[in-house]
Amino acid sequence: MEQGKIRRYDSKINAISRLIDSVIIFLTFVSVVKLNASDWVEYAPIVFSAIVLFHFFSESQDAYRSWRGVTIRAGISVVLFSWLMSIFVLVVIDWLVFNSLIYNERLIQGWALLVPIELILWHASLRGLLRYYRSKGYSSRRVAIVGATSLGCRLKETFHNMDWSGLKFIGYYDDRVKVSSDRRLADTDAVVGNIDQLIKDCKSGKVDAVYITLAMSAEKRIKLLTEKLANSTASVYLVPDLFTFNLLNSRWVDYQGITAISIYETPFAGLDSFLKRLEDITLSAIILTLVSLPMLFIACAVKLTSKGPVLFKQKRYGADGREINVWKFRSMTVQDNGVHIKQATKGDARITPFGAFLRKTSLDELPQFFNVLTGCMSIVGPRPHAVAHNEEYREKILGYMLRHKVKPGITGLAQISGFRGETDTLDKMEGRIQYDLRYIQTWSIRLDLKIIFLTVFKGFINKNAY
Repeated sequence: MEQGKIRRYDSKINAISRLIDSVIIFLTFVSVVKLNASDWVEYAPIVFSAIVLFHFFSESQDAYRSWRGVTIRAGISVVLFSWLMSIFVLVVIDWLVFNSLIYNERLIQGWALLVPIELILWHASLRGLLRYYRSKGYSSRRVAIVGATSLGCRLKETFHNMDWSGLKFIGYYDDRVKVSSDRRLADTDAVVGNIDQLIKDCKSGKVDAVYITLAMSAEKRIKLLTEKLANSTASVYLVPDLFTFNLLNSRWVDYQGITAISIYETPFAGLDSFLKRLEDITLSAIILTLVSLPMLFIACAVKLTSKGPVLFKQKRYGADGREINVWKFRSMTVQDNGVHIKQATKGDARITPFGAFLRKTSLDELPQFFNVLTGCMSIVGPRPHAVAHNEEYREKILGYMLRHKVKPGITGLAQISGFRGETDTLDKMEGRIQYDLRYIQTWSIRLDLKIIFLTVFKGFINKNAY
């Protein structure tokens, strides 16, 4: 048999979904224009720009991935976010280029409000129709899972949570269910037979699709099973047990039909790197403009209240573990930057009175927005630790250095989750690292904006910041 390629399952469905969304945006615009007795051609640049932007943000959020793996709530959230970002970009462009809206404002506002409502109704209605259609037994598939493993259990729960998908779980098939001491067997009650029984059920038409969730070490068993299943008409899916690894921003890459799956990777690859950098430059420039005068007053206060330079420079690890110099307003009487660095503690005698105020309010970190502009830091990301602390904890905490797959940030998911300030125990540092890695795994522009928003309200002042 000729060697095949791995292709996307739902590329045509995705293309149709994109087309329908585009038609909804366009026809809604035309309808609003007609109601206002205007000529839609005059507004053509706006509507076509909105369509392009909407698909750009939708694609960046994986809005058109297989609907079988996305909840209704998650799908609606992505659609709404993509449309709001599209309108935001259009407003910013109009403000920067034209200074004011050159079109009918009420017309544009009405269209901007109607489109997300119609898109959400369209996506939700389609899910509802699919649920009703498949509840009647149409286009449903009876699926079996080979391997009563923890991965198989997760897959079964996923099928149950997607009642609209038409995937009806009929049971596990496993030869090793009698080995009760095997911790991999997670849900033996639902086992309906062994592999020989599976082959019989597939040949008799009782099973429409088979999902193999055996461990990757069972390569010979998997190969033998697929050869036996070739004598049936059942569809066969291999579900690699990649969750045995501590996946960090895992994604699949296609090399002319050959699929590679990343285990450890940065989320900022390709266009995402450009978007992250654009976000950093735009927001840091705006913030520095707003805080330039307060920074001047802080600099004068630091100089007048204690001896020494206004700014303090410390070596930290940046992206890919490269050393960078991080700037802060000086808050101590001494500047530790050697092999052994003592973390600031409550009542630390090294901290100046004004420095205590700066550290408590995080105002000492304002100069780091210049680090963001120069490109060695980001506004949102794992907080940079001193080089000495990195060398200490990389040996104590598994996956510690993976936080350096991205640029360090001024604020981060750990900081708004209560892990700001002194990390005087290994448990506290492990908690911070878990949030740092979760940020890398789940990064999106939307998450960055959420972290920045929460930082403003609860991230600056913290009782653990000394």
